[in-house]
Amino acid sequence: MADEKKKKWTDTLRGFPRTFWVVIMFEFFERGAYYGMMSFLSVYLIEEIGLGKEQVGLIKGTIQPLLYFLPIISGALADRFGYRRTLMVAFALLGGGYFLTSQAGSYATVFLALVVMGLGAGTFKPVISGTIARTTDESNSALGFGIYYWSINLGAFLFPLILVPWLKNSIGPEFVIIASGICTGIMILPTIFGFKEPEREKTEKSIALAMRDVFKILFSPFIYLYYNFQKGKETIQQLVEEKTKESSSNFKFLLMIFIYSGFWVLYFQMFDSVLWYVKDYVDPSSLDRAVNGLLHAVGLNINWRFDVEHVTVINAGTIILLQIFISIIVRKMRALPTMLVGIGFGTLGMAILAISTNIWVFVLGIVIFSIGEMTAHPKFISYIGLTAPRDKVAMFMGYIFLYGVIGSSIGAILGANLYVHFVDELNQPRVLWLIFSSIGVATIIGLILYDRFVAPEAREEKKEG
Repeated sequence: MADEKKKKWTDTLRGFPRTFWVVIMFEFFERGAYYGMMSFLSVYLIEEIGLGKEQVGLIKGTIQPLLYFLPIISGALADRFGYRRTLMVAFALLGGGYFLTSQAGSYATVFLALVVMGLGAGTFKPVISGTIARTTDESNSALGFGIYYWSINLGAFLFPLILVPWLKNSIGPEFVIIASGICTGIMILPTIFGFKEPEREKTEKSIALAMRDVFKILFSPFIYLYYNFQKGKETIQQLVEEKTKESSSNFKFLLMIFIYSGFWVLYFQMFDSVLWYVKDYVDPSSLDRAVNGLLHAVGLNINWRFDVEHVTVINAGTIILLQIFISIIVRKMRALPTMLVGIGFGTLGMAILAISTNIWVFVLGIVIFSIGEMTAHPKFISYIGLTAPRDKVAMFMGYIFLYGVIGSSIGAILGANLYVHFVDELNQPRVLWLIFSSIGVATIIGLILYDRFVAPEAREEKKEG
């Protein structure tokens, strides 16, 4: 029986085509480069460049939404012009953007360099998720996106754990960002020689028509209201019914993303307010002693020290250890209830930070938050990949990144201003984490209402279609 299960497991992995594994490699290096830089960027911009927390919040609140909004457009362009071409553009922008960031020394130059990087990352995102959606089916989609999410976190674990501290302490912090540029720029070569264009419904649409389709989804709430207003006119009744059905479906799709974005307001604190909190309040000495004791016990004479980049290591390491296991557990569960469970864990993890500044309490909070993240997010991505129209997969996979637009724009600016007020001025970090926990609770309530009143109608529309 065990041999039969093992065979099924290995057969499932072998069922993924080579292109699937190539883009998994791309995701590992691109996310490793990104999280390697982001694991200490908010501290770097203050300590090395001399910016204030509000300035850092404004930069992050502009660049990260760009990074997450651009996939809406680049996904449609990838469907139109091909995934390989789009990837080559993405890696060129990423490599150049990171290098320019490493050389920047002022608010304006940092801002512009990160815009270039954000353009590259935003171009890259929908091609990878779109390729995975096209190289998987209902039998292996959940596992495929679980592996995809696992690879993201493997890069986010190894780069900040090994590369970032070594480069930062041995050579200089700017070399962390240069290394990110090298890791992404060099990916142009396997794109040329190892990436096979996945099967897709080819279209001869002009760029103008492709953009029309993109923004038709974005403006669907207004279209929905307009055509419902027109229902009384008998002569256009059939057109009204068709347009209302399409815009209603798009509106519900966008509504779910908007509600889900509340969780990502919490997530983006991991790269700003959480890092400042570690620097200002958390004493890691007991964790340092415990880790060094273990290292010395196995014969490694290393003087390890916990620093801000290790917040990403805790988050990613937890996901690496448990992601495949969690994906198997939830593979047959409905998407929305699974997301509710995950967001519940994430909210609990954030609330735990309010208990104490003790390093072990802090680590526990980040671990529980990470369990919530790995439960909710791959299921969300898989759900969209399976339900998107097959001729618009990359475009729809681009739209799901709206959660990042909303979460990062609100999270970065809100986090910076709340931190300055409640922590820097009032010395009340506990209030900060309770505020963010309440946002998580509001997100849970919103998704429960969506599942109760909107999701059944959406499923019925899909069944009729």
